[in-house]
Formats: sequence, C-alpha cells, structure tokens
Amino acid sequence: MKVLLINGSPNEHGCTFTALSEVASTLSKNGIDSEIYHIGKKSIQGCISCFKCFESGRCVFNDSVNEIASRLDEFSGIIVGSPVYFAGPAGSLCAFLDRLFMSVDDSKLSGKPAACVVSCRRGGASAAFDRLNKYFTIRNMIVIGSQYWNQVHGNTPDEVRQDSEGLQTMRTLGENFAWILKCIEAGKNAGINYPVHEKIQYTNFIR
Repeated sequence: MKVLLINGSPNEHGCTFTALSEVASTLSKNGIDSEIYHIGKKSIQGCISCFKCFESGRCVFNDSVNEIASRLDEFSGIIVGSPVYFAGPAGSLCAFLDRLFMSVDDSKLSGKPAACVVSCRRGGASAAFDRLNKYFTIRNMIVIGSQYWNQVHGNTPDEVRQDSEGLQTMRTLGENFAWILKCIEAGKNAGINYPVHEKIQYTNFIR
C-alpha cells in the first residue's frame, strides 16, 4: 500500500510540506509507504471544459496533471496539502485538481481513502479545508477525518513545528488513514467487494 501526498504549495519545503511530512511519518510507522509530490512553481493551466479527456482519457494539456493521472493505480489513497490564500486553497493547486479529477476514470479514484490538510497563518483554514474535500466527495472517495479539522498554523516550518495540536492532528490523521487502508485490504481478503453503482444520471434545473 502506498499513499500519494500532493504538496500544493509553491514552497517545496514550507509549512504545507511540514504538515504532510508529519502524516507521512505516521503512515510509515504503520507500515504504509508514501510519496510527497510537489506540484512546483510553474504555471498550471486551468480546465477549459473542452471535454476532450472524456474521449482520450487524458487532459489536452500534457503536463504534471497527466503525469500523476497515469500513476494513480500505484496509490491506495490520496492526501492533498495546501496553504491558505484569501481563505481558499492555492490557485495552482485548484487548477491541478480541477483537471485531474475531471480527466481520470472513476476506477482511478472511487473507493480510495482521501484527506486534505491546510496550512495558514491565522484564519481561513476551514473554508480552504471545505473546498478541497469537495473533490473527494464527488468521486466516491472515502474522506478520512482526525481529532480536529486538518490544519496547522504558522508563518514558517519552525512555527508549524511549535503547533503541538496541529501536528497531533496530522498524526491522528495518519493513524486513521493507515487503519482504513488496512480495513479495506482485510475486507478484500474476506471477499467484500467494492459496490457496483448505478449509471450516473446527469440533470440540471431545466431537465
């Protein structure tokens, strides 16, 4: 089992990385491998709603989104980390996730555990946390909670390391995530299969 941790901060080893690293360390103590993937500082094109990915299974913009999409089968779960900018996640991360979650087949995400962590100086964490969780709940993923909303506070990694409750929340998240992964594995071994869902019915307020 292996968990993908997406670092959505432009700062590769900043506060968000510090929070994700605490989760990764706890996963490791539970025998779960992980990989922290930094989306980087380069501009990330937003989704243009061309729907070409429905035909090809790939986004028309061939960048890091397609790179991660092609590797999703490697991972048993996903954790997304973001700094808080104006009470929301980083814009480049939202562009990345919009295209990733739009372009991949359900089998790449459905039934997998997921969580997000957010890092802020003072406020806006719960709004950013809510925004990120919506990616998971629309793709039949299992959202993993902790003892508090998954947030840390501080302007620097050193300050985040002083947030004892925040780091404990990250460790609890890691423990819960590892436990769910093991429960899913045990269920599979016992013959409990993932549910077969009805074909989705798409409607709007006109029809």
